Amino acid sequence: MKVKEKRSAMSDEDIIKRKLLIDGDGTGDDRRLNVISKTLRKWANSTEESPLENQATHDKLLAQLSLCEYSVKRSQLLTKTTAKQLENYKKIYEKFEEQINEVKESIKQNKDNLVQAKIWKQNHMMYDLLAQSIAEQPARKETNLRLSNLQAELKELHREKELLEQKLDMRRKQFHVLVSSASKLQAMLEEADNDYNNSSLLEDVADSTGPEPMSE
Repeated sequence: MKVKEKRSAMSDEDIIKRKLLIDGDGTGDDRRLNVISKTLRKWANSTEESPLENQATHDKLLAQLSLCEYSVKRSQLLTKTTAKQLENYKKIYEKFEEQINEVKESIKQNKDNLVQAKIWKQNHMMYDLLAQSIAEQPARKETNLRLSNLQAELKELHREKELLEQKLDMRRKQFHVLVSSASKLQAMLEEADNDYNNSSLLEDVADSTGPEPMSE
């Protein structure tokens, strides 16, 4: 009877609190709570049960409560396990994210290195071409000597040009004199030819006007 009185003293609030502690992830737990609540109320309000029946009801309630406590512990364990798994997943995600960032940084660094390598290669090629061009150029002393020779040749060509221009001017003047002389000579010849023609004409006239010879 003490057990019965103790069970009767359990209020609905205590039952609700215990129910809230139980994981209601399935209809079995809710149904079990309903069965416990009904059984407890029936047992608390019953006055006609024998001690044997009371013990059976008491054992049944204990079994149901044990199952509920097991469900609570199981739910708490699952919650802890899930939280631990989530924490592990979070750590794994953070690790993956860190590795991804490292890969991205490595890719960026490789791109920068590739750009620098291309620039270095272009500069190296330019340096090689410049060195080859310098190597192909003659020495400074030889260059100065060639420059002096070219300047001397240039002066000589300039002097020869002046002499040729003088000769050409002289030939031009001589040609002018020759043309002028030829023109004068042609005029003189034409004048002499005219005089000769005029003389021949006078002689012909004189011959035609003279006395006729006497006949025998």
